[in-house]
Amino acid sequence: MQIDDIDSPSVLIDLDVMERNLRRWQAHCDAAGIVNRPHIKTHKIPELAGLQLSLGAKGITCQKLGEAEVMADAGIDDILITFNLLGAAKLARAVALARRIRLSVVCDNDVVADGLSAAFAAAGLRLDVLVELDTGAGRNGMQTPAETVAFIERLSNRPGIRFAGLMTYPPKGDAPRARAFLAETVALLRAKGLDPAVVSSGGTPDMWQASRDGGITEYRVGTYIYNDRLTMAAGAAKLEDCALTVLATVVSRPTEGRAILDCGSKSLAADPLGPGLGHGHIREYPDAVIVKLNEEHATVDVSACAAKPAVGERVRIIPNHACVVSNLHDLVYGLRGAEVEKQFPIAARGLTR
Repeated sequence: MQIDDIDSPSVLIDLDVMERNLRRWQAHCDAAGIVNRPHIKTHKIPELAGLQLSLGAKGITCQKLGEAEVMADAGIDDILITFNLLGAAKLARAVALARRIRLSVVCDNDVVADGLSAAFAAAGLRLDVLVELDTGAGRNGMQTPAETVAFIERLSNRPGIRFAGLMTYPPKGDAPRARAFLAETVALLRAKGLDPAVVSSGGTPDMWQASRDGGITEYRVGTYIYNDRLTMAAGAAKLEDCALTVLATVVSRPTEGRAILDCGSKSLAADPLGPGLGHGHIREYPDAVIVKLNEEHATVDVSACAAKPAVGERVRIIPNHACVVSNLHDLVYGLRGAEVEKQFPIAARGLTR
């Protein structure tokens, strides 16, 4: 099968670029002495998670139980879920999952800790729990090192769960603050005999600054497998590092300066990048701007292009945000040059519970 045989809109992966991205990051982790625990939310494909593990990753990260269940079904047996688990249904699923694999989760409040403790104590199991810190992202997490230590002291006395370490997702460009928060917390914990076995940080935008500073032992990245325009804007990747593209067809040229593609928000996602930057980079027409997305239409301003696309022409678009694109499609095509080498079902697509 060749690229010309693929209907549009479809998601294409340049396998050579993807594999280079994976090897380069694993080499960085190995040199820095930190564990690589990639986040599968970007690709949601068990075979690609298996490839990451085969190259040296210790385990994987999932955001939701549904993703973790799919990965466990595929034989992956070391999974961290980085989201608070609440409610009887989720706790029952977490217990069932922990009977099959080495599961760890995160927590940042007593309500979640009480639920985990009760469910796992009743099941006769003990679950590893990482305590989440808000080191500036303004999402989940403990707010100060002192508050963190007090919470961990309470958590450590609960049955069914075990304090396993710390976890954070720092805001882009603020790694020093995150490292300082982590370092102070680790020092306070050690003074009380509560040494965290794992200190987990993450984020593709600052991945190349990842080190053991602040006591970090592992790092979680997701988008690095494909990269996208947001990764490029953060300075973590270049155009040639972007492995994922959306194949689209020019279906109309209603004016000299306008082209319409057959991929809209249901294929390309609508994440903004900034004023005038549009909704993706068209590789064949770098001066074009995708100015608007409807559900099935992309409106492209081609007025700045010296040569302009014709009706029926096919183009490849580097999206602003690859993770969302993965969740919009059932299948991706893995290419070597123009040859389709593999087709990957996106097995964890849509699993938001």
